[in-house]
Amino acid sequence: MEFPMRLNKYLAQEGIASRREADVLIEQGKILINGQKAVVGQKVTEGDEVELVGQTKKKQYYAYYKGRGVITHSPAQHETDIAMRLKQDYGLTDVSPIGRLDKDSEGLIILSNDGRITAPLLDPESKSEKEYEVLVDKNLSGMAQRLMSKGVDIEGYKTKPAKLVANPKNAKRFRIILTEGKKHQIRRMCAALGYQVQTLKRVRVVNIELGKLKPNQFRKITGEELQIFLNKLGL
Repeated sequence: MEFPMRLNKYLAQEGIASRREADVLIEQGKILINGQKAVVGQKVTEGDEVELVGQTKKKQYYAYYKGRGVITHSPAQHETDIAMRLKQDYGLTDVSPIGRLDKDSEGLIILSNDGRITAPLLDPESKSEKEYEVLVDKNLSGMAQRLMSKGVDIEGYKTKPAKLVANPKNAKRFRIILTEGKKHQIRRMCAALGYQVQTLKRVRVVNIELGKLKPNQFRKITGEELQIFLNKLGL
């Protein structure tokens, strides 16, 4: 962070509130800087102690790499889910996965305790992008690429238009960007066109990228990255 910084921006980058919410909290006298009530427009300098009066839990946001074989939610007996891994390996219990990835898929899951992000992140009407790397069992034809981009009929439902980028070095590999998330959607789209998915990895959600994370690793989402993410979700 670069200081000095406007208080509402600081609160947003810390995940405490959006800028609009922050200004309301400041006007209500619920934000203290070094023990004194803050005022709208005030700036924070490095080392200042900022406190939300009556704060319960600070909002947290993480990018997490779900490995293959791990269940996102509601595991059956003898299965492992994300919550179990987080608690067992990191003692992390106060955030939950937003959305799903099926057992055989891997990649990026957003973890948070901020319920506000669930609807805009998962509602197809919000058009929040999710990007995937896919490997299929045979070379993807130009016709299949065009059909997947325009929408594929899967059991009576036509998928929304998607962005597809072929891999110039391997015709079995491609990237696809969706704005919806029907159950097993990419696998079903591929199957409808005569392809079987070999590997499927989500590499981006909105502006949050998987990057260099490895399975069962996570990183905190903060600062400008968090502010862009929340802004794109309308928060």
